[in-house]
Amino acid sequence: MSEKKRIGILTSGGDCAGLNPIIRAVVNRATRYYGWEVLGIQGATNGLMQRPPKVMPLHLNAMDPLRTQGGTILGTTNKGNPFAFPMPDGSLKDRSPEIIDGYYQLGLDTLIGIGGDGSLAILRKLAQQGGMKLIGIPKTIDNDVGETQLSIGFSTAVDIATDALDRLHFTAASHDRVMILEVMGRDAGHIALQAGIAGGAHIILIPEIPYSLGNICRKIQERQDAGFRFSIVIVSEAVCTEGGETVQKMEQFWECRLGGIGQYLANAISKSTGAETRVTVLGHIQRGGIPSPTDRLLASAFGVAAVDLIADGKEDMVVTWQNNQIVPVPIADAIKTYRQVNPEDTLVHTARGLGICLGD
Repeated sequence: MSEKKRIGILTSGGDCAGLNPIIRAVVNRATRYYGWEVLGIQGATNGLMQRPPKVMPLHLNAMDPLRTQGGTILGTTNKGNPFAFPMPDGSLKDRSPEIIDGYYQLGLDTLIGIGGDGSLAILRKLAQQGGMKLIGIPKTIDNDVGETQLSIGFSTAVDIATDALDRLHFTAASHDRVMILEVMGRDAGHIALQAGIAGGAHIILIPEIPYSLGNICRKIQERQDAGFRFSIVIVSEAVCTEGGETVQKMEQFWECRLGGIGQYLANAISKSTGAETRVTVLGHIQRGGIPSPTDRLLASAFGVAAVDLIADGKEDMVVTWQNNQIVPVPIADAIKTYRQVNPEDTLVHTARGLGICLGD
Protein backbone atom coordinates (compact mmCIF):
# COMPACT_ATOMS: atom_id res chain seq x y z
CA MET A 1 0.00 0.00 0.00
CA SER A 2 1.07 3.60 -0.55
CA GLU A 3 -0.13 7.08 0.27
CA LYS A 4 -3.47 8.12 -1.18
CA LYS A 5 -3.22 9.42 -4.73
CA ARG A 6 -5.53 10.90 -7.31
CA ILE A 7 -4.68 9.80 -10.82
CA GLY A 8 -6.19 10.87 -14.11
CA ILE A 9 -6.64 8.76 -17.21
CA LEU A 10 -7.45 9.78 -20.77
CA THR A 11 -7.72 8.19 -24.20
CA SER A 12 -6.26 10.13 -27.11
CA GLY A 13 -6.05 9.73 -30.87
CA GLY A 14 -8.18 7.30 -32.86
CA ASP A 15 -10.45 4.92 -31.01
CA CYS A 16 -9.98 1.17 -31.02
CA ALA A 17 -11.16 -1.92 -29.21
CA GLY A 18 -9.49 -2.47 -25.85
CA LEU A 19 -9.54 1.06 -24.45
CA ASN A 20 -12.35 0.40 -21.98
CA PRO A 21 -10.68 -2.77 -20.66
CA ILE A 22 -7.59 -0.65 -19.92
CA ILE A 23 -9.73 1.80 -17.94
CA ARG A 24 -11.26 -1.14 -16.08
CA ALA A 25 -7.84 -2.55 -15.21
CA VAL A 26 -6.48 0.81 -14.02
CA VAL A 27 -9.48 1.43 -11.77
CA ASN A 28 -9.40 -2.10 -10.36
CA ARG A 29 -5.68 -1.96 -9.52
CA ALA A 30 -5.70 1.62 -8.25
CA THR A 31 -8.77 1.33 -6.01
CA ARG A 32 -8.70 -2.30 -4.89
CA TYR A 33 -5.01 -2.54 -4.07
CA TYR A 34 -3.82 1.01 -3.42
CA GLY A 35 -7.02 2.76 -2.34
CA TRP A 36 -6.51 5.58 -4.83
CA GLU A 37 -9.04 7.78 -6.61
CA VAL A 38 -9.26 7.67 -10.41
CA LEU A 39 -10.68 10.47 -12.56
CA GLY A 40 -11.48 9.94 -16.23
CA ILE A 41 -10.61 12.93 -18.43
CA GLN A 42 -13.31 13.28 -21.08
CA GLY A 43 -12.48 14.15 -24.67
CA ALA A 44 -8.72 13.61 -24.30
CA THR A 45 -6.72 16.80 -23.63
CA ASN A 46 -9.74 18.85 -24.70
CA GLY A 47 -11.33 17.90 -21.40
CA LEU A 48 -8.45 19.53 -19.52
CA MET A 49 -8.95 22.76 -21.49
CA GLN A 50 -12.49 23.21 -20.24
CA ARG A 51 -13.35 25.10 -17.08
CA PRO A 52 -14.01 23.36 -14.92
CA PRO A 53 -12.11 20.44 -16.47
CA LYS A 54 -14.48 17.87 -17.92
CA VAL A 55 -14.02 14.68 -15.91
CA MET A 56 -15.96 11.70 -14.63
CA PRO A 57 -15.18 9.81 -11.41
CA LEU A 58 -14.43 6.17 -12.18
CA HIS A 59 -15.93 3.87 -9.57
CA LEU A 60 -15.13 0.21 -9.13
CA ASN A 61 -18.76 -0.93 -9.20
CA ALA A 62 -19.17 0.42 -12.75
CA MET A 63 -16.14 -1.27 -14.28
CA ASP A 64 -17.24 -4.84 -15.08
CA PRO A 65 -19.28 -3.99 -18.22
CA LEU A 66 -16.18 -2.34 -19.72
CA ARG A 67 -14.52 -5.73 -20.19
CA THR A 68 -16.32 -6.28 -23.50
CA GLN A 69 -17.32 -2.75 -24.45
CA GLY A 70 -15.72 -1.28 -27.55
CA GLY A 71 -14.69 2.33 -28.02
CA THR A 72 -13.96 4.49 -24.99
CA ILE A 73 -16.39 5.76 -22.37
CA LEU A 74 -14.14 8.80 -21.95
CA GLY A 75 -14.31 9.92 -25.56
CA THR A 76 -11.28 10.83 -27.64
CA THR A 77 -10.07 13.04 -30.45
CA ASN A 78 -7.36 12.90 -33.08
CA LYS A 79 -7.68 16.56 -34.08
CA GLY A 80 -6.41 19.81 -32.64
CA ASN A 81 -2.75 19.90 -31.63
CA PRO A 82 -2.89 21.79 -28.31
CA PHE A 83 0.29 23.68 -29.20
CA ALA A 84 -1.39 25.02 -32.35
CA PHE A 85 -5.09 24.63 -31.63
CA PRO A 86 -7.51 25.79 -34.35
CA MET A 87 -9.78 28.58 -33.08
CA PRO A 88 -13.22 29.61 -34.41
CA ASP A 89 -11.73 32.64 -36.20
CA GLY A 90 -9.31 30.42 -38.12
CA SER A 91 -6.26 31.34 -36.05
CA LEU A 92 -4.04 28.89 -34.19
CA LYS A 93 -3.48 29.24 -30.46
CA ASP A 94 -1.12 27.56 -28.02
CA ARG A 95 -3.52 26.12 -25.45
CA SER A 96 -0.98 23.96 -23.65
CA PRO A 97 -1.00 26.21 -20.54
CA GLU A 98 -4.75 25.56 -20.17
CA ILE A 99 -4.22 21.81 -20.25
CA ILE A 100 -1.43 21.98 -17.71
CA ASP A 101 -3.52 24.23 -15.47
CA GLY A 102 -6.41 21.76 -15.75
CA TYR A 103 -4.14 18.98 -14.52
CA TYR A 104 -3.27 20.98 -11.41
CA GLN A 105 -6.83 22.20 -10.84
CA LEU A 106 -7.86 18.55 -10.54
CA GLY A 107 -5.10 17.89 -8.02
CA LEU A 108 -3.72 14.97 -10.05
CA ASP A 109 -0.62 13.16 -8.89
CA THR A 110 -0.09 11.43 -12.24
CA LEU A 111 -1.77 11.22 -15.63
CA ILE A 112 -2.11 7.93 -17.52
CA GLY A 113 -2.27 8.66 -21.23
CA ILE A 114 -3.45 5.98 -23.66
CA GLY A 115 -2.43 6.76 -27.23
CA GLY A 116 -0.33 6.09 -30.28
CA ASP A 117 3.04 7.61 -31.07
CA GLY A 118 1.57 11.00 -32.02
CA SER A 119 -0.58 11.31 -28.91
CA LEU A 120 2.20 10.12 -26.63
CA ALA A 121 4.59 12.66 -28.13
CA ILE A 122 2.14 15.50 -27.46
CA LEU A 123 1.38 14.30 -23.94
CA ARG A 124 5.07 14.00 -23.15
CA LYS A 125 5.74 17.53 -24.38
CA LEU A 126 2.90 18.80 -22.18
CA ALA A 127 4.24 16.87 -19.20
CA GLN A 128 7.75 18.24 -19.64
CA GLN A 129 6.51 21.80 -20.08
CA GLY A 130 4.22 21.71 -17.06
CA GLY A 131 6.04 19.40 -14.67
CA MET A 132 3.23 16.85 -14.95
CA LYS A 133 3.85 13.20 -14.16
CA LEU A 134 2.93 10.93 -17.06
CA ILE A 135 2.70 7.19 -17.69
CA GLY A 136 1.87 6.02 -21.20
CA ILE A 137 -0.01 3.00 -22.55
CA PRO A 138 0.38 2.23 -26.30
CA LYS A 139 -2.71 1.75 -28.43
CA THR A 140 -3.08 1.70 -32.18
CA ILE A 141 -4.64 -0.75 -34.58
CA ASP A 142 -1.63 -0.17 -36.85
CA ASN A 143 0.67 -1.78 -34.23
CA ASP A 144 3.43 0.66 -35.20
CA VAL A 145 4.48 2.11 -31.82
CA GLY A 146 8.19 1.47 -31.41
CA GLU A 147 9.57 -0.79 -28.67
CA THR A 148 6.35 -2.79 -28.19
CA GLN A 149 5.51 -5.95 -30.08
CA LEU A 150 1.80 -5.42 -29.48
CA SER A 151 -0.37 -2.35 -29.05
CA ILE A 152 -3.96 -2.24 -27.84
CA GLY A 153 -6.50 -2.56 -30.66
CA PHE A 154 -4.31 -4.42 -33.13
CA SER A 155 -5.51 -7.93 -32.30
CA THR A 156 -9.17 -7.01 -32.71
CA ALA A 157 -8.48 -5.23 -36.01
CA VAL A 158 -6.73 -8.33 -37.35
CA ASP A 159 -9.64 -10.51 -36.23
CA ILE A 160 -12.13 -8.26 -38.04
CA ALA A 161 -10.05 -8.15 -41.24
CA THR A 162 -9.60 -11.92 -41.15
CA ASP A 163 -13.34 -12.43 -40.75
CA ALA A 164 -13.93 -10.17 -43.75
CA LEU A 165 -11.53 -12.23 -45.86
CA ASP A 166 -13.24 -15.43 -44.78
CA ARG A 167 -16.57 -14.03 -45.96
CA LEU A 168 -15.18 -12.67 -49.23
CA HIS A 169 -13.89 -16.12 -50.23
CA PHE A 170 -17.43 -17.43 -50.66
CA THR A 171 -18.77 -14.60 -52.79
CA ALA A 172 -15.56 -14.42 -54.84
CA ALA A 173 -15.78 -18.14 -55.65
CA SER A 174 -19.48 -17.90 -56.45
CA HIS A 175 -18.97 -15.17 -59.06
CA ASP A 176 -15.44 -15.97 -60.32
CA ARG A 177 -14.24 -12.57 -59.14
CA VAL A 178 -11.11 -10.91 -57.85
CA MET A 179 -11.99 -9.49 -54.45
CA ILE A 180 -9.82 -6.72 -52.99
CA LEU A 181 -9.98 -5.88 -49.30
CA GLU A 182 -8.51 -2.50 -48.34
CA VAL A 183 -7.54 -2.28 -44.66
CA MET A 184 -6.11 0.43 -42.44
CA GLY A 185 -2.41 0.88 -41.82
CA ARG A 186 -1.19 4.47 -42.04
CA ASP A 187 2.54 3.72 -41.96
CA ALA A 188 2.81 -0.04 -41.56
CA GLY A 189 1.33 -3.19 -43.06
CA HIS A 190 0.91 -5.33 -39.95
CA ILE A 191 -2.88 -5.69 -40.28
CA ALA A 192 -2.73 -6.63 -43.97
CA LEU A 193 0.10 -9.12 -43.45
CA GLN A 194 -1.32 -10.96 -40.47
CA ALA A 195 -4.94 -10.94 -41.63
CA GLY A 196 -3.84 -11.91 -45.12
CA ILE A 197 -2.05 -15.01 -43.91
CA ALA A 198 -4.80 -15.99 -41.47
CA GLY A 199 -7.59 -15.24 -43.95
CA GLY A 200 -6.11 -17.09 -46.91
CA ALA A 201 -5.39 -14.13 -49.18
CA HIS A 202 -3.61 -14.97 -52.41
CA ILE A 203 -1.99 -11.55 -52.69
CA ILE A 204 -0.87 -9.31 -49.81
CA LEU A 205 0.34 -5.78 -50.46
CA ILE A 206 2.00 -3.72 -47.73
CA PRO A 207 3.88 -0.41 -47.89
CA GLU A 208 7.16 -1.95 -46.78
CA ILE A 209 7.48 -4.17 -49.90
CA PRO A 210 7.42 -2.57 -53.38
CA TYR A 211 5.19 -4.28 -55.92
CA SER A 212 4.56 -4.36 -59.64
CA LEU A 213 1.15 -4.68 -61.25
CA GLY A 214 2.67 -7.21 -63.60
CA ASN A 215 3.49 -9.56 -60.73
CA ILE A 216 0.00 -9.17 -59.26
CA CYS A 217 -1.73 -9.88 -62.56
CA ARG A 218 0.61 -12.79 -63.23
CA LYS A 219 -0.43 -14.40 -59.93
CA ILE A 220 -4.11 -13.98 -60.79
CA GLN A 221 -3.55 -15.43 -64.26
CA GLU A 222 -1.64 -18.38 -62.82
CA ARG A 223 -4.59 -19.16 -60.56
CA GLN A 224 -7.00 -18.91 -63.47
CA ASP A 225 -4.83 -21.21 -65.58
CA ALA A 226 -4.79 -23.71 -62.71
CA GLY A 227 -8.59 -23.75 -62.60
CA PHE A 228 -9.08 -21.29 -59.74
CA ARG A 229 -11.44 -18.69 -61.11
CA PHE A 230 -11.19 -16.27 -58.19
CA SER A 231 -8.49 -14.51 -56.19
CA ILE A 232 -8.39 -12.62 -52.90
CA VAL A 233 -6.22 -9.53 -52.45
CA ILE A 234 -5.65 -7.62 -49.22
CA VAL A 235 -3.93 -4.24 -49.35
CA SER A 236 -2.92 -1.71 -46.72
CA GLU A 237 -4.29 1.80 -47.29
CA ALA A 238 -0.72 3.17 -47.16
CA VAL A 239 0.37 1.29 -50.29
CA CYS A 240 1.17 3.69 -53.10
CA THR A 241 0.49 3.42 -56.80
CA GLU A 242 3.01 1.54 -58.90
CA GLY A 243 4.55 4.91 -59.69
CA GLY A 244 4.99 5.72 -55.99
CA GLU A 245 2.12 8.19 -55.58
CA THR A 246 0.09 8.25 -52.37
CA VAL A 247 -3.61 7.55 -52.92
CA GLN A 248 -5.89 9.84 -50.93
CA LYS A 249 -9.54 10.73 -50.86
CA MET A 250 -11.14 14.06 -50.08
CA GLU A 251 -13.41 14.06 -47.04
CA GLN A 252 -15.51 16.74 -45.37
CA PHE A 253 -13.97 20.14 -44.61
CA TRP A 254 -11.53 19.62 -47.50
CA GLU A 255 -9.51 17.12 -45.51
CA CYS A 256 -7.50 14.47 -47.34
CA ARG A 257 -7.05 11.01 -45.89
CA LEU A 258 -5.43 7.81 -47.06
CA GLY A 259 -7.77 5.62 -49.05
CA GLY A 260 -8.50 4.50 -52.59
CA ILE A 261 -5.62 2.16 -53.34
CA GLY A 262 -8.07 -0.73 -53.54
CA GLN A 263 -10.02 0.88 -56.39
CA TYR A 264 -6.78 1.83 -58.14
CA LEU A 265 -5.70 -1.80 -58.09
CA ALA A 266 -9.15 -3.02 -59.14
CA ASN A 267 -9.10 -0.83 -62.23
CA ALA A 268 -5.59 -1.96 -63.18
CA ILE A 269 -6.29 -5.66 -62.58
CA SER A 270 -9.55 -5.60 -64.50
CA LYS A 271 -7.93 -3.82 -67.44
CA SER A 272 -4.96 -6.20 -67.57
CA THR A 273 -6.62 -9.56 -66.88
CA GLY A 274 -10.24 -9.00 -67.81
CA ALA A 275 -11.24 -10.36 -64.41
CA GLU A 276 -14.37 -8.99 -62.79
CA THR A 277 -13.03 -7.15 -59.75
CA ARG A 278 -14.73 -5.78 -56.65
CA VAL A 279 -13.40 -3.71 -53.74
CA THR A 280 -14.35 -3.74 -50.07
CA VAL A 281 -13.01 -0.98 -47.82
CA LEU A 282 -13.27 -1.96 -44.15
CA GLY A 283 -12.57 1.52 -42.83
CA HIS A 284 -13.69 2.19 -39.28
CA ILE A 285 -15.23 -1.26 -38.90
CA GLN A 286 -11.71 -2.32 -37.88
CA ARG A 287 -11.83 0.05 -34.91
CA GLY A 288 -15.17 -1.01 -33.52
CA GLY A 289 -16.76 -4.02 -31.91
CA ILE A 290 -16.06 -6.23 -28.94
CA PRO A 291 -12.36 -6.43 -27.98
CA SER A 292 -10.70 -9.73 -28.79
CA PRO A 293 -9.48 -11.93 -25.91
CA THR A 294 -5.91 -10.93 -26.72
CA ASP A 295 -6.74 -7.23 -26.50
CA ARG A 296 -8.57 -7.79 -23.21
CA LEU A 297 -5.59 -9.64 -21.76
CA LEU A 298 -3.09 -7.06 -22.98
CA ALA A 299 -5.27 -4.21 -21.71
CA SER A 300 -5.47 -5.84 -18.29
CA ALA A 301 -1.72 -6.32 -18.12
CA PHE A 302 -0.97 -2.78 -19.33
CA GLY A 303 -3.47 -1.18 -16.94
CA VAL A 304 -2.17 -2.99 -13.87
CA ALA A 305 1.46 -2.32 -14.84
CA ALA A 306 0.82 1.40 -15.39
CA VAL A 307 -0.65 1.78 -11.89
CA ASP A 308 2.23 -0.17 -10.37
CA LEU A 309 4.72 2.16 -12.07
CA ILE A 310 3.01 5.10 -10.41
CA ALA A 311 3.22 3.33 -7.05
CA ASP A 312 6.94 2.82 -7.64
CA GLY A 313 7.41 6.54 -8.22
CA LYS A 314 8.10 6.20 -11.94
CA GLU A 315 7.17 8.77 -14.57
CA ASP A 316 7.81 9.54 -18.25
CA MET A 317 7.56 5.80 -18.97
CA VAL A 318 5.39 3.71 -21.27
CA VAL A 319 4.48 0.08 -20.70
CA THR A 320 5.39 -2.22 -23.59
CA TRP A 321 4.97 -5.89 -24.48
CA GLN A 322 8.20 -7.72 -25.27
CA ASN A 323 8.71 -11.47 -25.32
CA ASN A 324 5.45 -12.15 -23.48
CA GLN A 325 6.11 -9.80 -20.59
CA ILE A 326 5.63 -6.18 -19.59
CA VAL A 327 8.73 -4.03 -20.08
CA PRO A 328 8.59 -0.33 -19.08
CA VAL A 329 10.66 1.93 -21.33
CA PRO A 330 11.13 5.71 -21.52
CA ILE A 331 8.41 7.31 -23.65
CA ALA A 332 11.06 9.06 -25.75
CA ASP A 333 12.58 5.70 -26.70
CA ALA A 334 9.20 4.17 -27.51
CA ILE A 335 8.18 6.88 -29.97
CA LYS A 336 11.44 7.88 -31.62
CA THR A 337 10.78 5.43 -34.45
CA TYR A 338 7.66 3.66 -35.62
CA ARG A 339 7.48 -0.09 -36.00
CA GLN A 340 7.16 -1.23 -39.60
CA VAL A 341 7.04 -4.73 -41.02
CA ASN A 342 10.56 -6.03 -41.54
CA PRO A 343 10.73 -7.54 -45.05
CA GLU A 344 12.87 -10.30 -43.53
CA ASP A 345 10.33 -10.98 -40.79
CA THR A 346 9.20 -14.52 -40.03
CA LEU A 347 5.65 -13.78 -41.13
CA VAL A 348 6.87 -12.42 -44.47
CA HIS A 349 8.83 -15.64 -44.93
CA THR A 350 5.72 -17.59 -43.92
CA ALA A 351 3.58 -15.81 -46.51
CA ARG A 352 6.07 -16.56 -49.25
CA GLY A 353 6.28 -20.17 -48.09
CA LEU A 354 2.51 -20.49 -48.49
CA GLY A 355 2.71 -19.27 -52.06
CA ILE A 356 1.21 -15.88 -51.30
CA CYS A 357 2.24 -13.15 -53.72
CA LEU A 358 3.62 -10.03 -52.02
CA GLY A 359 3.80 -8.11 -55.27
CA ASP A 360 7.57 -8.18 -55.65
